[in-house]
Amino acid sequence: MPLPFHYSLLAPLILLLPFSSALVYNTFDGPGFPACYNVSQVLAPSSIPEVISIVRSAAASGSRVRAAGKGHSWYDTQCSDAETIIVQTEGLHGIYDFNLPDGAEEGEVTVDAGVTFFQLAEYLHERGASVGYTLTNWNISFGGSVAMGAHRSSIREHSMVAAGALAMEIVDGKGEVRRVERDDGDDEWLAASTSLGLLGIIVRVRLRIYKDTKVYAKQETLDERHVLEGDIYGMIAPYATANLWWWPYKRKFHHRYYDVVDPKSTPQQGFQNTFSVTELEAIAARTMLDSGKFLPTSNMLAEEIFFGLWSKPNFREKTNNTEIHDWPVYGWNYDVLIGGLYPDQKPEWDYKLAGYTLELAFPVTMANQMLKRVRSLFDAELKKLIVMTSTYRSGINIKFGKAYYDLLGQGTYNTSDGADWTKGTIMFDFPSYRPTIGDNKRFNEQFYHKVADTLIAEFPCRPHWTKNTRDVISKSVKNLDPDHLRRFNEVRKRFDPNGMYRSVVGEILGFYN
Repeated sequence: MPLPFHYSLLAPLILLLPFSSALVYNTFDGPGFPACYNVSQVLAPSSIPEVISIVRSAAASGSRVRAAGKGHSWYDTQCSDAETIIVQTEGLHGIYDFNLPDGAEEGEVTVDAGVTFFQLAEYLHERGASVGYTLTNWNISFGGSVAMGAHRSSIREHSMVAAGALAMEIVDGKGEVRRVERDDGDDEWLAASTSLGLLGIIVRVRLRIYKDTKVYAKQETLDERHVLEGDIYGMIAPYATANLWWWPYKRKFHHRYYDVVDPKSTPQQGFQNTFSVTELEAIAARTMLDSGKFLPTSNMLAEEIFFGLWSKPNFREKTNNTEIHDWPVYGWNYDVLIGGLYPDQKPEWDYKLAGYTLELAFPVTMANQMLKRVRSLFDAELKKLIVMTSTYRSGINIKFGKAYYDLLGQGTYNTSDGADWTKGTIMFDFPSYRPTIGDNKRFNEQFYHKVADTLIAEFPCRPHWTKNTRDVISKSVKNLDPDHLRRFNEVRKRFDPNGMYRSVVGEILGFYN
């Protein structure tokens, strides 16, 4: 089904203030957390024709352009270091052509690039539908999610956002709209599936949708040895979605898993808190974690507290906002799998609870080997009488992904490294608190870099494209398939021959040499 565009009447550009000198464009954490260093303008189009007009004007002047969604980026890799125009997609929030016939299990819907998962979830739930498991955090846009290869945690079900896409509309480097249809034998589709924004600005996505479901969430606490020596694949694969939270100081894991239940089996409507905290909680956590820059005992206490809090359901009853105390929790698909902010709270970054991130994907067949290697690095510090902990409120996040073939995705397969990626991936997602004091370095800062360097050197791993530093991405290139990079770059040259959309990541991958 063609997407409805009306390009003959181009609306005027909506520009924020132009700047005579370069400004820094920040990540969602705000000032002090640069995503781009050299931004000449920040533009906020409210329609797709405006995006086209912006790009054509930029192409005529030889300017560089980068799209910006809701900012699921942690580091200075969003742009190139040359002068760049930022095009914010938040104003593109239309939802169109809903189609889920009565009695059907599947249907389709079209969304503009700036639509967030929360916005679409509300729209779909009102109509008895959901996007199934091809979803990610509540505040991320669909355009950004597809571009960076975002995913939820599942081996049984397709959970990468692009796996739910049926077609995309991309404004290329000449300001022309290219429609790319799902075709797993077409390199244009395989490049668009995880494009890193290097092909152009994704402006619309046609999505597969499903009949809405109720699901349960259940969590168990496991001794570390049960996971490290156990059948990790068997702990995850049976469920619609599942993940592990690792508490290295306590040597424990939380195993959380989800699956479908009969909607009539329970009236409960659980809603998950993903990132929200009260001001009092934030101040207490920040004070404790700041002291952990110097005192490992503060970090040990923090892990004890966070472990206790995460052992309980981080859910409320949606109908009356009351706390849910017992597992399992039941509720509608999106509310339980993702949720969002509680109505009386704010996201943690609003209270200066910021973090450093490291996320690498490995073949799930190497899950035990990889986690044991990380455990050995923690133990090596302990032998030096240095106690390392998790400083994140939910521990170290161990996620999983069903194999999904494209050119730059974390879960692709048939690659030159010879590893078996066909059974899926394990993602080692290691967030850590960024102290607000001094030089902002963490306690025993070099440990975190050693973890990254060791894993990249010893395993066939792939980086998450927005959760890693320039250094981590640069060191990870050796693990990427050269033929995949070549094929992607051939598509990129057709879409953006002049490199208008280039970024630091694209430069690191060698696309502009």
